[in-house]
Amino acid sequence: AGGDAGAGGGAGTGGGADACPRSPSLGRRRRREAAAEEEVDETPQEKRLRLAKLYLEELRQHGESRPVPVEGAMLRCSCVWGRGRGSPAHILLPLQVQPPDPASIRVLRGHQLPVTCLVISPDDRFIFSASKDGSVIKCKWEVESGKKLCVVPGGKKGTEERHLGHASHVLCMAISSDGKYLATGDSNKLIMIWDTATCKRLHIFTGHHDAVSGLSFRKGTHELYSASHDRCVKVWNVAENAYVETLFGHQDVITGLDSLSRECCVTSGGRDGTVRLWKIPEESQLVFYGHQGSIDCIQLINEEHMVSGADDGSVALWGLTKKKPLALARQAHGMQEAQGLQQPYWISAVAALRNSDLLATGSHSASVKLWKCSEGFRKLEPLWDIPLVGFVNSLKFSAAGDFLVAGLGQEHRLGRWWRVKEAKNSICIIPLRRGGGTAPSPKAPDSS
Repeated sequence: AGGDAGAGGGAGTGGGADACPRSPSLGRRRRREAAAEEEVDETPQEKRLRLAKLYLEELRQHGESRPVPVEGAMLRCSCVWGRGRGSPAHILLPLQVQPPDPASIRVLRGHQLPVTCLVISPDDRFIFSASKDGSVIKCKWEVESGKKLCVVPGGKKGTEERHLGHASHVLCMAISSDGKYLATGDSNKLIMIWDTATCKRLHIFTGHHDAVSGLSFRKGTHELYSASHDRCVKVWNVAENAYVETLFGHQDVITGLDSLSRECCVTSGGRDGTVRLWKIPEESQLVFYGHQGSIDCIQLINEEHMVSGADDGSVALWGLTKKKPLALARQAHGMQEAQGLQQPYWISAVAALRNSDLLATGSHSASVKLWKCSEGFRKLEPLWDIPLVGFVNSLKFSAAGDFLVAGLGQEHRLGRWWRVKEAKNSICIIPLRRGGGTAPSPKAPDSS
């Protein structure tokens, strides 16, 4: 929003019957008002937060150090869309990450077919993963030792009531912020709820009419959001094993979903070309446009920004109050030769280290890329390439930001368009080193 304020500065310089002598504070106010006209509807809390950030940005630009007025610096607000407890607004935490050492990457083997999804426990001690083989390696991969602590076997389709695990491809999973519940969704329309400590299956949710492709627990609660190829989002109360409501709007299969503390979630809508922000209490949604292909993955960076990837090879950085991307990196992983044609490598996974400027993207281009959000989320700056062979179907940063986990497979998690025969179906733990090392200047992808 800070960048928009500068762009709209000319709108506040005209005269008129009510014109008064110009002053720096008046100019700032008018620039803010002009910028606000370009934004989508905001709640009063969102507006206060945006104006406070604008003021802080102006102080930084002019090198001022005077205290911010209390009214303008309301950086703790109640849950923006009504229900729920207050949560702090997140200020960007800049990070200096050194290039990862490929020799330090640890590989965990156990799945027979491509790994499709994974999560890290909130305390960063365990990894849960799932794959197309229907098994959920649950309680757990231990991060420190790399030991496989529990395997939940699957069964044949239609035998879910008799077998503990899934009987079809597991496409997505989520863990509650207290680490108590794990949710997994499969291509047979089912959502299973697990006790993370005992590996015991607690419940099966039914109701979707097609594959379940995205799951996310609302932070600080046991409220679960699910997305499906049936083009709808459902809300569940896991603690009470209860269905809550269904939200409609996408015109194509939903491929990904994420949420944080607010009573809302974001989704990627495949080939309908939209990213959507769902405001649950209001039963309304905001629609965002920017990619040219199928939008296959999405994640929130903080309560105001998100990142998405598409099969047109682009990575988009969004602000939740702007309908167009704040930054767009085209051909983010380069180009490939496929059936005699040149086309971009699909973006199959994105990850964000929460409340920081560090992102990661995956494809089948033989590397995971690290990115920096710079210039107030107006630019995506490439940092490092981490060599990994295969389809990167899932990426997650640890909560502390000291390692990145990648789920690899010979095939894309949603289909079998290509096969990377030399890839290993595995989980890779990539240590991240902090430091003041200066990043090289790799050739940046075509970006705008």
